[in-house]
Amino acid sequence: MSKLPLAGKVALVTGASRGIGAAIATRFARDGARVVVNYASSAAEAEKVVAGIVAAGGQAVAVKANVGNPADIATMFDATIAAFGRLDILVNNAAIMQRLFLPDVTAETIDAHFNVNVRGYLLCCKRAAELMTDGGSIINVGSAISRMAYPGAVVYTATKGAVDLMTRVLAAELGPKGIRVNVLAPGSTRTDMNSEKSGKTKEEEVQEIAATALRRIGEADDIADAAALLAGDDARWITGAWLDASGGIRL
Repeated sequence: MSKLPLAGKVALVTGASRGIGAAIATRFARDGARVVVNYASSAAEAEKVVAGIVAAGGQAVAVKANVGNPADIATMFDATIAAFGRLDILVNNAAIMQRLFLPDVTAETIDAHFNVNVRGYLLCCKRAAELMTDGGSIINVGSAISRMAYPGAVVYTATKGAVDLMTRVLAAELGPKGIRVNVLAPGSTRTDMNSEKSGKTKEEEVQEIAATALRRIGEADDIADAAALLAGDDARWITGAWLDASGGIRL
């Protein structure tokens, strides 16, 4: 029997109680990793993800932390080490996205987005790099939207553009330590953040399908499979990359 690709690895996935984060955590566990399932408020959903991993023979724990709060970030990494003793993979996935046209943008909404989507990512990268003494993989979940002009997403797009540039700098800085840092950029993906709950209309979904080369909305598992590639040794020579996992939106 071949060794599982992430056997012996410990992965921390932020925002993993549902959607893309939950799919990534589940996929990593299936590939042999021990997984920390981070959540900010959805305890029941996070425990459901953990239960599914354990039922399939994997190891996982749920850890509550709001990555917009630096003290919570410290607690989350401490809990990771307490649970599994090491860290090999970090997926910065937790993010907020409000649909805001310019007249609705305020200093408060800007700060809320940047505190989680940029500052939170960077502080998590900092702590992860301190713990990854044998190298590792950091995956920053960006978005195809950072290379598009999508009305109503000016603040969110700004945060994802920052993630793109931050990732390249960190890849150069952390490369000598054997730590790879890449962006995973989903396109339109079927999650709560990208649904009627976030203000998306059926018309907009139809338009996005038409603009996507593979002619469908992405699923969380599509993104998880791409994350598994970046996390494992098959991507050992890939760092500072922007992996388009959008199905070819707006080629």
